[in-house]
Amino acid sequence: MKRILSLFAIFFVTLLISCSEDVGGQDQDKNIRLDEKSSQLIEADNAFGLEIFQKIVGVSKEDNVMISPLSISVALAMVYNGADGDTKTEMEQTLKMNGLTTDQINATYAYLIGALKSLDPDVVFEIADAIFYRNGFPFKEDFINVNKDIYDAEVAGLDFQDPGAVNTINNWVAGKTHNKIPTIINQLDPYDVMVLLNAVYFNGIWQNKFDEKGTHELDFHKADGTVIQVPMMNKEDKVDYVSNDLFSAVRMPYGAGQYNMVVFLPDDGKTTNDVISALTVDTWKTWMESFEMTDHVVITMPRFKYAFELKLNDVLSDMGMVKAFSSQNADFSKISDQQLYISSVMHKSYIDVNENGTEAAAVTSVTVSATSIGVDEPKKTYFTVNRPFVYAITEKDTGAILFMGKVALPVYAN
Repeated sequence: MKRILSLFAIFFVTLLISCSEDVGGQDQDKNIRLDEKSSQLIEADNAFGLEIFQKIVGVSKEDNVMISPLSISVALAMVYNGADGDTKTEMEQTLKMNGLTTDQINATYAYLIGALKSLDPDVVFEIADAIFYRNGFPFKEDFINVNKDIYDAEVAGLDFQDPGAVNTINNWVAGKTHNKIPTIINQLDPYDVMVLLNAVYFNGIWQNKFDEKGTHELDFHKADGTVIQVPMMNKEDKVDYVSNDLFSAVRMPYGAGQYNMVVFLPDDGKTTNDVISALTVDTWKTWMESFEMTDHVVITMPRFKYAFELKLNDVLSDMGMVKAFSSQNADFSKISDQQLYISSVMHKSYIDVNENGTEAAAVTSVTVSATSIGVDEPKKTYFTVNRPFVYAITEKDTGAILFMGKVALPVYAN
């Protein structure tokens, strides 16, 4: 059940589009109108999001999983502008963007991002992008300019050798997620030359709130058969509802109805994995078309709040994006003439669902590294204490040894 509640995130991109229709689905009431290529990109995003969610659920050991496919797709699309050759082809295939030109991809994202920000005055939806690069590294201006112009990315050079650079990047993340995700990176390695970031923030109030007085401690049956007590919210509402031989589901609107949360409850004898395994673009479309407005639906569901994080290198490689992570074979020649590769794709997310609504945030970082730093920099000596060592504390003027020791097993105790 906990995992199925977190399906909200994997369907986020699709919901943002499908919820722009009213109950009757009349085209004249749509707030976002898509041409053929735009529709193709949305379908590609959904297909990518469904597959990467399945992969992440398969490898994660966490009880609760949450991602933002939109955040991951946009961050990788920014990097995609610098890819060429087989690296570009693999990224296209992994992101399901075959048949779309780079210009079509960029133009559609530019339109979509702008439209999503202004859909519902009663819902806060923010998306932001940034590129932080190593001062002095020779990047191609076209790559920087397209990300500034199309993705409205903030671009800034930093001294990557200064520990303050990490703070600058993390402060940007914290600010764009309203402090729900305080950090995205812990350090910058000597060969890191660029960090590309996408942040998504959502804060929506239920169109019809749960009554806080109706929340009570009730049984929750875990997958292993044990039963625990959790605070369960409760309300009776008129909502979209569907039931089949795999699950029953409700679709609950936020604000003016432009955004929704879909909650899937597996039928008896079925599991969340059964639902997740069935996820494809075609089944998703069928499910969404099966909802019917239903009176007097009594919804009882737990409050929940958690954070999730995962490094996506292995997941994306397994999906076919292999060469981008290879220090020898990656082709990002549209970023720089230096040999570059993706050293890390990190994704963090946060969600809080309660009686009033939902607050959610996600950040994706793509760190680009060089096999060698192609700028004139002072020669460095690296002193890495990664084996037993001896130390001394001395007094400067007299040379007196005040303390001396040997460390064979570093420990830190209070």
